[in-house]
Amino acid sequence: MKFTVLERLTVLQLLPRKGNLTTLRIVRDLERELSFSEEEHAALQFRKEGDVTAWQAGQVLDKEIEFGPVAIGLVKDALAEMDKAGTLQISLLDLCEKVGYEGPDDECSA
Repeated sequence: MKFTVLERLTVLQLLPRKGNLTTLRIVRDLERELSFSEEEHAALQFRKEGDVTAWQAGQVLDKEIEFGPVAIGLVKDALAEMDKAGTLQISLLDLCEKVGYEGPDDECSA
C-alpha cells in the first residue's frame, strides 16, 4: 500500500505502545518502515505550528509499505477504539478505507 506523509505520521501515532512480545516486534518493524529517512526529513522541513506538525508539501512521494495481517489488525483496532469513543475524525477516513476498516465491529485483535 502507498502511504502519504500524513498517513505515515497518523499510523505512527495509532500504533500501540504496549502489547505482547511478537506484537511489539511487529510495531517496531512497522515504525521503521513508516519513519522518514534523513533525505525525506530534510526535504519535508518538519516544524511545529502550535499543536500541529507541518511540513513542506509535495517534496516527498508516497511510500510503498507492506502491512501484514497483524499490522493491519493493529491499525484497525486503534481505529475501532476511536470509532467507539466517537473520536474518529474525517481526516482518518481515507486511512480507514485504505486498511479496510468498516466499522466498530471490524476489530482484528492482533
